Amino acid sequence: MSALVDYEDSDDDSLDQIEERASAVHAVSSEQNREVVSCEDSEAAPSPTGFTPERTALEYHGNTLDRTSPSLHPHPQPQSCTDWERQYCGSGDTAAPLSSPEAQGRMAPRQALPCIPQSSSEASNPAKRQLTAPPGVRPYIPKRQRLAASVQTVDPEHTAEQVEQGNQTRESHILSNVSARLKPYLTENPSAAGIPRRPLMSLGGHQGPVNTVQWCPVPHLSHLLLSASMDKTFKVWDGAESGRCLRVYTCHSGAVRDACWTPCGRRLLTGSFDNKAVITDVETGQQAVKLDNQFKVMCVALHPSSPEVFLCGGYSSAVKAWDSRSCKVVKVYKAGIQQTLDILFLRGGADLITSSDCVSRDSADRTLIAWDYQTTAKVSNQIYHERYTCPSLALHPLEESFVAQTNGNYVAVFSSQQPYRMNKRRRFEGHKVEGYAVQCDFSLDGTILASGSSTGCAHFYDYHNARMLHSVQAHSRPCLSVAQHPVLPATAATCDWTGEIKVWH
Repeated sequence: MSALVDYEDSDDDSLDQIEERASAVHAVSSEQNREVVSCEDSEAAPSPTGFTPERTALEYHGNTLDRTSPSLHPHPQPQSCTDWERQYCGSGDTAAPLSSPEAQGRMAPRQALPCIPQSSSEASNPAKRQLTAPPGVRPYIPKRQRLAASVQTVDPEHTAEQVEQGNQTRESHILSNVSARLKPYLTENPSAAGIPRRPLMSLGGHQGPVNTVQWCPVPHLSHLLLSASMDKTFKVWDGAESGRCLRVYTCHSGAVRDACWTPCGRRLLTGSFDNKAVITDVETGQQAVKLDNQFKVMCVALHPSSPEVFLCGGYSSAVKAWDSRSCKVVKVYKAGIQQTLDILFLRGGADLITSSDCVSRDSADRTLIAWDYQTTAKVSNQIYHERYTCPSLALHPLEESFVAQTNGNYVAVFSSQQPYRMNKRRRFEGHKVEGYAVQCDFSLDGTILASGSSTGCAHFYDYHNARMLHSVQAHSRPCLSVAQHPVLPATAATCDWTGEIKVWH
């Protein structure tokens, strides 16, 4: 009996111990549930229901594998939380176990909350956050974070290339922008030409004498001003508003003696002392054509009806005609001279006039020579009978006449039809040339003739009566060229021997 009593007592003791253990387990489960709800860090405790953090996460995402199996889960104890687990299970260092289905129900809504970064650096740089997930599960990354990460992980070299391309794109808008100052005049009928009297802006940048300035002939691009200098460069400026240099072209190794626009306004023709004649793209600055004349080029001229053909003259007894498409000489105009100073196509391009430095004691034989363009034959070489050379020529925009600047300190007028006689009753006097290559220019309506001067003045004449209308002291050194604007009334550009360019209005 004693043995039986002892056995029963032992059973009673076991029951008491079981009850104590059950109450302890219930207390532990309640404490764990509170820790799961508050997402606090705690150590995992054995769960009587058999739930583990790994299994709970997999069941929540639709994977019902029993991760408690030793073959599938070699680490029965919970491991440290990863960023992904913090996102779905809390922010503690260890995973919080679930001890009951009620606790699972309380945790499920909180698992969908987005992860809050633990440091300011992670919050400011989403690309640094690397979310890891258990095998078979891909965590969700918001679209904004993906875009931010892709932007911040761009190769710096590619970024630099994109910036450079952007700068080139901004620089290449030379021909696409229309000056706001020109717009009111583009839709109106051309008004009468006026006389500029006040300086509008001064353009500095050339390191040598500026030989010529020309406005772009295309009306909506006529705010562009071309300049050619002895410093081996030619430039394009915004001569209507900002006065900014839009592009510098350095394709010559010698002084740039002459330059002009093509009729489309997209290319520039230049001649230089490096024996080269170059056609350059205005936008890109690339050389479309580069030809060797084997002599120093003093003047260039485009054919009015065939712009692909141009003439070059200079330190040679011949003038060459080039075809820019084949890059070959198509015509040669030979004369017994040493130097060609200027070339002028007459209206239609059937004839042309060349000016040379050939003079005799009593008359300027072969100073001005008229040529037939097609046959290259001399039409006349007895046009000008005075002992002065003519450094520049200009064609009247409307009438059948042209003018020649002479070293006799006057501008002579000639008929542009055969026999090209000079008008002895009309000449434009009052300025000085003194051996400088001073150029002259007509206004768009042909009523005003402008000329530079070796004294630095710009002179404006009435073309019909040869009376001087106005004279302005433009520069302190010789003024080599005056270009009147083709659209803006009473606007002109001047350049001088020191490299200064001014715009007047």
